[in-house]
Amino acid sequence: MRPHKSRYWLTSQDRREAPEQYQADVEKICGTYRDAPQLALQGTHVMSTDEKTGMQALERLHETKPVLPGLVERVEFEYIRHGTLSLIANFEVATGRVLSPSIGPTRSEVDFAAHIDKTIDADPGATWIFIADQLDTHRCASLVQLVARRCGIEEDLGVKGKHGIRQSKKTRRKFLEDTSHRIRFVYTPRHCSWLNQVEIWFSILARRLLKRSSFTSTEDLRRRTLAFIEYFNNVLAKPFRWTYSGRPLQA
Repeated sequence: MRPHKSRYWLTSQDRREAPEQYQADVEKICGTYRDAPQLALQGTHVMSTDEKTGMQALERLHETKPVLPGLVERVEFEYIRHGTLSLIANFEVATGRVLSPSIGPTRSEVDFAAHIDKTIDADPGATWIFIADQLDTHRCASLVQLVARRCGIEEDLGVKGKHGIRQSKKTRRKFLEDTSHRIRFVYTPRHCSWLNQVEIWFSILARRLLKRSSFTSTEDLRRRTLAFIEYFNNVLAKPFRWTYSGRPLQA
């Protein structure tokens, strides 16, 4: 026994309340990952999308001492805070590249819709599948309007909070998931961020850049994050080997 140790554990609320729907959603995500290489050959982009919020521009007050024989890297604990930024990133499942990143001070409904719009601009006539969690901004009215405009859908979208497609999160999700649309979303169950491949890439960004660096400003943080993404795409990018098939995990 090691009573001094602990780890986080969170069972998906969807898994408790609607186990059949939860299992169907998990299998849909895994099936989309499995099919991504073939879909790419057909001109369909499968993107794992999410935000990395609160990236801190921390400037170390004293110089970091490099690794020497017999000594580990030594980092001074004092630092200066220069603010934070949010990164909205797309991890392309078939290629392992990070496409059309958006970096700014906020990650609002408007920010996310603008990010998706910019991403689609990279290949306007293609089919796009975005894998995302169920954050409210990922099922927002602005996103419904964007998909309708990009897909040439002219039907009445209704009014948020009152009627029609834009009425509620449930009605908006149904529209955004519609497989007949050229641009659609596939949503992970609640509290299942581990199913979203971009989260794996975020851990790479944190380990290789954010954790070990010193930033003089938020602009320095933005510039070096974009430079890292360019380096990653040119040198390190490759698809993740996704082995989970969607079978139920033991609780």
